[in-house]
Amino acid sequence: MIKKPVAKSQGKKTTKSASASGGKKSAPKGTRTGKKASPAKKSTAKKPISDKERELRAANLIANSEKKKKTVAKRPKKSSTPKQTLSLVDAVVEGMREKKAKHITILNLAGIENRVTDYFVICDADSNTHVNSIANSVEEIVEKISGERAYHSEGQQNNEWILIDYINVVAHVFNRETREYYNIEGLWGDAEITHIDN
Repeated sequence: MIKKPVAKSQGKKTTKSASASGGKKSAPKGTRTGKKASPAKKSTAKKPISDKERELRAANLIANSEKKKKTVAKRPKKSSTPKQTLSLVDAVVEGMREKKAKHITILNLAGIENRVTDYFVICDADSNTHVNSIANSVEEIVEKISGERAYHSEGQQNNEWILIDYINVVAHVFNRETREYYNIEGLWGDAEITHIDN
């Protein structure tokens, strides 16, 4: 048996015997056979870059290489006496009671090392409309009694959980199911908990 070299395919030499190929000669290079050829690399000619594009690339390179400072807005600290803070807590509770909030609970976080505030005042409501009316009442009563406005308020879009932030005191007004789901009292289990009777 005589072995004949077959046309090169992707840099490898392969040989077939004349009897194995059925006596046929291999197709010349560059002609199509029944097998699919591997796709050849396309040569793309680079377009010349305009001056404007060159300047833009240079500016992007400079902008991306500089160290970017992340500006994180720090939560302001409010300097108030414990008496002022407690009067704010009482005003929040009064605003909740005004609209018949259920299960009012005060969490004293002052003894916890990495706390975000001094007090949480939590309550729940029967419906989303009730949640919204309680939150509005808290803001009105607190402003009326202590003259303070909320630093931040959120959750009015869906009315399932409205948070009203007075820096040292944060009021949470929940829909009942949402309160059970998030269980803030369980998360801050180290806090001193006071339940307010309705």
